[in-house]
Amino acid sequence: MAIPDVNLRELNIKSSMILHLTSTIEITSYRDLEEKMKTQQKIFMNRELSWLKFNERVLEEAENKEVPLCERLTFASIYQSNLDEFFMVRVGSLIDQILLDKNMKENKTKMTPKEQLDAIMPQVRKLNRRKDNVYEEMMDSLKEHNIHFVNFQKISKKESEYLRAYFQAEIAPLISPTIIGKRQPFPFLKNKEIYAVAVLETKNGKEKLGIIPCGNEVFERLINIPGKDAYMLSEEMILHYVPRIFKGYHVKAKTLIRITRNADIDADAMYDEDLDYRDFMVELIKKRKKLAPVRMELSKEMDGEIIDLLCGYLDLDPEYVFYNYTPLDLSFIFTIQDILRRETDLFFDKRVPQRSPQFNEDESIMDQIAKKDKLLSYPYESMRPFLKLLQEAAEDKDVVSIKMTLYRVAKQSKIIASLIEAAENGKDVTILVELKARFDEENNIEWSRQLEDAGCRVIYGLDGYKVHSKLCLITRKKKGKVSYITQIGTGNYNEKTSRLYTDLSLMTANVDIALEAAEVFQALSMGETVEETDHLLVAPHCLQNKVIHMIDREIEHAKAGEPAYIGLKMNSLTDKKIMEKLIKASKAGVKIDMVIRGICCLIPGVKGETDNIQVRSIVGRYLEHSRIYIFGTKGREKVYIASADFMTRNTLRRVEVAVPIYNTDIKMQLIEMFITMLSDNVKAREEDHNGNYKIPKNQDTPLNSQEFFYKQAYLNAKNVNS
Repeated sequence: MAIPDVNLRELNIKSSMILHLTSTIEITSYRDLEEKMKTQQKIFMNRELSWLKFNERVLEEAENKEVPLCERLTFASIYQSNLDEFFMVRVGSLIDQILLDKNMKENKTKMTPKEQLDAIMPQVRKLNRRKDNVYEEMMDSLKEHNIHFVNFQKISKKESEYLRAYFQAEIAPLISPTIIGKRQPFPFLKNKEIYAVAVLETKNGKEKLGIIPCGNEVFERLINIPGKDAYMLSEEMILHYVPRIFKGYHVKAKTLIRITRNADIDADAMYDEDLDYRDFMVELIKKRKKLAPVRMELSKEMDGEIIDLLCGYLDLDPEYVFYNYTPLDLSFIFTIQDILRRETDLFFDKRVPQRSPQFNEDESIMDQIAKKDKLLSYPYESMRPFLKLLQEAAEDKDVVSIKMTLYRVAKQSKIIASLIEAAENGKDVTILVELKARFDEENNIEWSRQLEDAGCRVIYGLDGYKVHSKLCLITRKKKGKVSYITQIGTGNYNEKTSRLYTDLSLMTANVDIALEAAEVFQALSMGETVEETDHLLVAPHCLQNKVIHMIDREIEHAKAGEPAYIGLKMNSLTDKKIMEKLIKASKAGVKIDMVIRGICCLIPGVKGETDNIQVRSIVGRYLEHSRIYIFGTKGREKVYIASADFMTRNTLRRVEVAVPIYNTDIKMQLIEMFITMLSDNVKAREEDHNGNYKIPKNQDTPLNSQEFFYKQAYLNAKNVNS
C-alpha cells in the first residue's frame, strides 16, 4: 500500500490546534466548575451555621428590652438549652464524621466536618459573650424587683455565719467528694450536670484533683438568705466551701464544670432483630447517657495544664472548652419567675387558647365534621374539640376502630386516656408509637406499655425510617354504612405544646383522604411505606417528587408569561433537590415567599439566582411550628398543611404526611394567615442576600403576627359566645 504524501507543517499546525482546543476545553470546564462553586457559596448556607443564626435570633429576644424582663430570662434559658442540644446532636455528629471520613463534604457548601467545626466554634464563643452580657444586665434589672444574687466577698458576717451553718446542715452531708488517685479513678461525669473541681496540694507539694457533684434533688439549688431578698446558687456555695470539704489540702485553684455528651446514636444501625425493640431502646437510652463528651464549660479560667489534665481524662480536645461568666445551667430562672409571678408587668399578658368558632362544643364533634371540614389553629384556639372528638369516638358504639401515630405526647395525656378507654370499650385501636423520638424515648416507652396493657395494638416505627406524621383515622359503621373522620396536623398530639407552639389541625370526613390515610396505616402495620398517592403527600416516596412537580408547574406558568407563585411556611429548609428547583423557579420569574423559623440553607436575593425569593423568620412568644405549602396564584392555588419540613431527613428518611385543603373557606383562612406572617415587622427578621437577618425596614404600622392571631381568636370567641 502506498503511503500518502503528508504535509508535516500542516500536520503540526493541526496538532497544535487540537492541543490548544483540548486545553481550552479543560480550562473552560475548570472555570465553569470554579464559577459554579462560587455561585453555590453565594446561594447556599451551611446548615450548622444557619442554625446558629437561628439561635442568635432567640438570643436577640433576651436582649430586647421591649420584651418583659422575666420573659427575657426565658429566652436566655432557651438559647442555652438549644445550644446544649446543638452540641449533643450536631457537633457530636460532626465529630463522629471526622472519625469515619475526615474528607467527607456536605452537599451544599462542600465543607468538611473539620471546616464546619472550625467555623462553628468562634461563632459559639461570640454568641456566648453576648449571652453573658445580657445575663449580667438582666440580673442588674432584677435588683429593682428585690432579687439579688450575692457572693461571699460582699456579704455581712451574720450572713456568712448563716450560710456556713446552712452548708454544714443541709448540703455537706449529701455531697460525695472524690480525690483522684491510684485507688480512685476519674469518675464518670453525667451529661449536663454541674461539678466542682479543685486542684489540691498536699503537704509534701504533690498535686491532686478533687471533684464534687453539685447536682442533688434533695437540696434546693436556689438558696434564700433569710430576712433578705438575696439568693445564692448551691453550686456556688459548694465551690466556696471546697477548703472545708478537702481538709488537709491547700486549694490551689477551683472551678465549676459542666460536660455535654454526644447524643447522636443510630438506633437502626445497632438494632438486632432477635431483640425486643422496646427493650433494645431502653438499653440504647442508657448507652447514650455514656457517650463521649463534646464540650466542657467552666465557670472560671484555669491554668492550661489543668485544662489539659481534665481534657485528658475526658478524651476531649481543648478546642471544645468554653468559659462562661454566667451560671452553667440557667434552669433556676423558672424559680425566680415563680417568686415574681405577682408582678404581672414582668411577664407577657396572659393568653388562653380560645373556643373555635368552627365548632359547637355542645353538639357531636363527629357529626359537625361530617357536614364540613374543620381547622384548629394552636395555640390561638383550644385543642378541646380534638380531645372531645377522641373521647366521643371512644364512647360511640358505632366507632369500630381508631388508628393514630404518636411522636411526642404530654406526660399527663388525655389523648392516651381516650385511646385506652376506646380499647377497653372493645374498639380496634392501633397506635404507632415512635420510640426514636429523640429525648422523648423514655416517655414514649412508658406510654407504649400502658397502651399495650389496655389492649391496644402498638407498632414501634419502621426499620430505617422515623414516623413523624401526625395522623389519626376514626372508622365508624352505622346501619351497614362505613364513614371516616381523618385528622391530619402539623404538630404533636400534646396538650402542653398545643399551648406553646403554633400548629394547625385539619379534621375532615373526605373519603378519598380517609382511604389514603388507611393505606398509610396498612403499610405501617406491615413495616412498609406508601408508594403512590393521589391526594396526600406521603414521605419518603411521594412527597419530595410531588413538591418538585408542583414547582415545575409554576415554572411553566412563569415561562408562559403568566403569574406564578409559591408560598412556604416551615421550620427548616435543607433539601438540596428542592432548593435547586426553587432557584430554577426564581430564575424563571416565579415569585417565592418563605417563612422559615430556623435553618435556611438557601440564601435569597442573590442577583441572577434567587432574586425572586424572599425569606423571613419569626421568633416570638410562641414557637412557630406549623407547615403550610402554597402553589399557584389566586383561582388555581393548591394549599397543604403538613408535618414535614423541607429537610432531607423529612422528605426521604421519615414517614411524613401533607394534606390538601379542599374546603374553600379553610384554604382562604390559611392564605390570609400566611400573608399576615409575611407582613410581621415586629418579631420577623428578613434574610438578606448575604445570609444575614435584619428587622424589616417598614415600621410605620407595627404588626406582631402572633399577637394579631390571638386578638382575632379572642374576638371570634366573643362573637360565638354573644
